[in-house]
Amino acid sequence: VACLSALENVNPKIRSTEDAAVLAQMPWEGCYVEGPFALDNAIDEEAAEHKGITGRVAGKADILLVPDLNSGNILHKSLHFFAGGMLAGVVCGTDYPVILTSRTDEPDTKYRSILLAILQSLRNK
Repeated sequence: VACLSALENVNPKIRSTEDAAVLAQMPWEGCYVEGPFALDNAIDEEAAEHKGITGRVAGKADILLVPDLNSGNILHKSLHFFAGGMLAGVVCGTDYPVILTSRTDEPDTKYRSILLAILQSLRNK
């Protein structure tokens, strides 16, 4: 899991970098959570290497955790419309599952979002 921000270094003037660093320090079972990452060094090994970023997630993220709804919406629609990505949208950290879909999402995207929310719900029990 790559915690995304505008920068890959913690900067107290950019809250999402601090949040990413806190999430990366928390104990997680069954996955690696690292950050902050800029998008390029989260998904491209060459970009991460070029910037001297190391770790298990650097350049190899399977999950992109965005800092807010606005950036999540932009990323989701960019992946869908520019790249035809396989997507699902949920809000993390809530007491109950929250599914985020767009009216333009295909049925498969909505289905994956529901499945992901179910998995989240089971994990929260």
